[in-house]
Amino acid sequence: MDIYSLNRLPYHRRLFLWLLGYSLLLMGCFVIFQTKREKQFKAEEINSQLQLINTYIQSELSDGVDIKDVPLREIHPFEDLRITIINPEGTVVYDNSLDSLPHINHLNRQEIAAAVKNGTGYTIRRHSESTGATYFYSASKSPDGQIIRTAVPYSISLSELLDADYGFLWFLGSITVVMCTLGFFATHRLGQHILRLNRFAENVEKGQKISDTEPFQHDELGDISNHIVRLYVRLQQANADRDKEHRAAIHEQQEKERIKKQLTDNINHELKTPVAAIKLCLETLLAHEELPQEKRRDFLQRSLANTDRLKKLLEDVSQITRMDDGREQIVKSTVDINEVIADVCMECRHAALSKGIEIKNVTSGELPVIGNQSLLLSVFHNLIDNAIAYSGGTEIIIRVADETDDKVTLVVADNGNGVGEEHLPRLFERFYRIDKGRSRAAGGTGLGLSIVKNAILLHGGNITVANRPNGGLVFRITLPKH
Repeated sequence: MDIYSLNRLPYHRRLFLWLLGYSLLLMGCFVIFQTKREKQFKAEEINSQLQLINTYIQSELSDGVDIKDVPLREIHPFEDLRITIINPEGTVVYDNSLDSLPHINHLNRQEIAAAVKNGTGYTIRRHSESTGATYFYSASKSPDGQIIRTAVPYSISLSELLDADYGFLWFLGSITVVMCTLGFFATHRLGQHILRLNRFAENVEKGQKISDTEPFQHDELGDISNHIVRLYVRLQQANADRDKEHRAAIHEQQEKERIKKQLTDNINHELKTPVAAIKLCLETLLAHEELPQEKRRDFLQRSLANTDRLKKLLEDVSQITRMDDGREQIVKSTVDINEVIADVCMECRHAALSKGIEIKNVTSGELPVIGNQSLLLSVFHNLIDNAIAYSGGTEIIIRVADETDDKVTLVVADNGNGVGEEHLPRLFERFYRIDKGRSRAAGGTGLGLSIVKNAILLHGGNITVANRPNGGLVFRITLPKH
């Protein structure tokens, strides 16, 4: 496998192969070292036994015993033990395995040279030129300079004795297999972490939405991976929230611009009628000075009525603009809503009685809410004025429908004609009129209920409208107490 092919493998497999190679190399070095060391130990053990024999022979020779008469069968376990005596000049003077002694100088033999230099020496395996066999040689130097050398044939049994312990090698091999197996599972687990992180990074690079996925396994790398994913999910959510808020702000700004443009267009349209009426009346008066006093008075009254309508329109527009653009500047405080309702009922009582309508205020006691008194007065003024002008009923009722520690719900209802169900969703729209001609004739601007809706929302409350089962409209207003 070349480097390019190796790099194409998954990271955990490459890591396992590197770990496997490292383990095999380490174990191979250990096996070679241990085998050599064990073989050396066994060779030295055999040499020690032969050195004992050499020492025994040397002792017997020192006592004057002839070499042929030295009893050796009882002191060694070896078969075919070869005994050689070499004089200080390197000439063989005795060899129990030869019929004729060789005349070759033996001082250059490895075990002989070591014995001359160090007192003892051995050679594990060397072919004998004299006998044609292979021996394990062990030599020692006597005080008189002679070399006593013993040797045993390098047979199959001796070779097996000197070989390494294969049981130990099998044990090492088993340990290696176990280590590699554990390494495989460890690198596989690590690889799963890395693979999932890699997929996560690819998805992030592609800009895909990341959600909280299955947690990584509980370890150091898994904990780090979990933290990374959670941090990115939070960052992604924060960016999404920011973008959402940005879009909402842009939409709100666009909506404000649209409403302002619509308001401007509607105001322009609403101003045209009274201005045109005033202009017509004034032009008529100027062009016809001979008009009777009664007719002149009628034109002046029409001009005054349209002037009042212009004034009311400008006041309503000013209030709408103040609520749209100056929400933060509107001061709120604790207001007794029952007192506000009582003041409005008192102001509107005369107008109601002139149309045969009775205002019934059944609220009582103190009912504090947090709000702006001027806006709350405007809310109930508009609702009651609207009922007086358009309901066609005989009574208007204001009462408390529900009260908790946090909020209060008030009802303003009449027993008039109500409106068509198709008009209910649009009643709070600016300049929306059910009967435009009747509304203008009554002096309405088309902004009253829009002012009511905006004022209630500005207070953090809510308002709904519905037809009563027995006729008339019912407005339900919820205001917070805190």
